Amino acid sequence: MSDRNAGAQLIAPSASLSVEEVLSVRHWNEHLFSFTITRPSSFRFRSGEFVMLGLPADGRPLLRAYSIASPAYAEELEILSIKVPDGPLTSKLQLIQPGDQLFLGRKPTGTLVADALLPGKRLFLLSTGTGLAPFLSIIRDPEIYDRFNQIVLVHSVRRVSDLAFRDELEAQLAGDPLVQDQALLQFSYVPTVTREEFRTTGRIEALIENGKIFEGPLAGPKHFDPEHDRVMLCGSMAMIKETAAMLDERGFSEGSNNNPGHYVIERAFVG
Repeated sequence: MSDRNAGAQLIAPSASLSVEEVLSVRHWNEHLFSFTITRPSSFRFRSGEFVMLGLPADGRPLLRAYSIASPAYAEELEILSIKVPDGPLTSKLQLIQPGDQLFLGRKPTGTLVADALLPGKRLFLLSTGTGLAPFLSIIRDPEIYDRFNQIVLVHSVRRVSDLAFRDELEAQLAGDPLVQDQALLQFSYVPTVTREEFRTTGRIEALIENGKIFEGPLAGPKHFDPEHDRVMLCGSMAMIKETAAMLDERGFSEGSNNNPGHYVIERAFVG
């Protein structure tokens, strides 16, 4: 544990929770941070899934669902989180330091997985804020480049400083041990900012309507086509509801693990 917690009682694992150590913490700005923790040798997950994670509070675990941002092959688990000053969990979680301990759920789950989608040619990953997290895992999965010819990640935020992992994404995952060659040919990153000047501005819904997310090296129609396009949505409730309604109107069907479709959302964060 860190020096500030030296002497504190260690938290104990349970049948549903393991106890992991914080390895690193990165503060992107005053309300966004990411961190890595140890990964149990028995922990397995599919790219895009989420897991319960938390801290002890009043003698019991205080847990929230967090998407796993690291690739499925990584030795560590990475998490992206907002900072909520009065949030029951995030008010404490944002203060963690390397050496601290966290609870980690033993059973990851979720619908933002390739198995919930029908085969297609183009995959669009549409995210706002920390909704980026599961897509950071998906784009570093070699299998996704075998399933789709093109992968387009759109990340909408309020400020430029909210564009977490921007350097790695703009470099098209250069240096990634498994997908760098495929990503160079198949991966596109479209960041957009809504409250500051930037090369691309506007909400995701507007970029769909004006066709900007289809610009660049993309092959195919400059609009969503249910025959060839597949979509994953993660982020604000407003973005998900509006975009899902638009997809429904264009002949797309929502998929699930048991019934693959044209698009998927993560309902655990939508309500």
